Amino acid sequence: MNKLGLHANVWVAGWSEDEAALAIAKTAETGFDLIEIPALDAGRLRPAETRKRLDAAGIGCTLSLGLDAGTDISSGDPALMKAGEDKLRTTLSVARDLGATHVCGILYSAFQKYFEPPTQAGIEASAEVMSRVAGYAAENGITLGMEVVNRYESNVLNTAAQAVAYCRMVDAPNVKVHLDAYHMHIEEPNPVEAIRATGADLGYFHTGESHRGYIGSGSIDHAGLFRALVESGYDGPITYES
Repeated sequence: MNKLGLHANVWVAGWSEDEAALAIAKTAETGFDLIEIPALDAGRLRPAETRKRLDAAGIGCTLSLGLDAGTDISSGDPALMKAGEDKLRTTLSVARDLGATHVCGILYSAFQKYFEPPTQAGIEASAEVMSRVAGYAAENGITLGMEVVNRYESNVLNTAAQAVAYCRMVDAPNVKVHLDAYHMHIEEPNPVEAIRATGADLGYFHTGESHRGYIGSGSIDHAGLFRALVESGYDGPITYES
């Protein structure tokens, strides 16, 4: 059965002590199974304190992040790739301490608009780093989700098909595709068919509206998306991001 989650930014803009307490409490009160915590700076998540709050509330967590220009593992620059691998490993250590099941997002490149097209060499370099990181994640029972985003947030993985190909390149059972209804609405010719084609490679799913507002107030065919998730046998987390 799919676990249902909320992104922490539904409630709060940061992760101070008060914000963490509010976001965790509200997520639990509204009946969700997990909270997705942004981990752009995992060192600020106070894992021991946050884990206690999660356990007391009876919910789980996942983490999400995007690399930046200084940690871009798709850059081909050895120093940047090393910095990116270190950041991913640090985040995974925090995820382990939090009891997180998934770490997802733009893990494979920088979270930014690129002004030059990606290169095959850069994608292969990214996959090489990810294969090493995947081993550390697997040791800690964590699934990695490669989020497919629109071209203004990365130009490496913009379609489900590209993400499937990347995951096959990494070739690790805990490296999966992370699809997002908002981004799919922008980039996929047919989001429903993209979910079906992703099949067993799908490991995480974000729901949300075309304008990031309330579900049902935009133009995304959520009924079709959910039917496709059921038809594909997807049993992973479904998290609302707004």
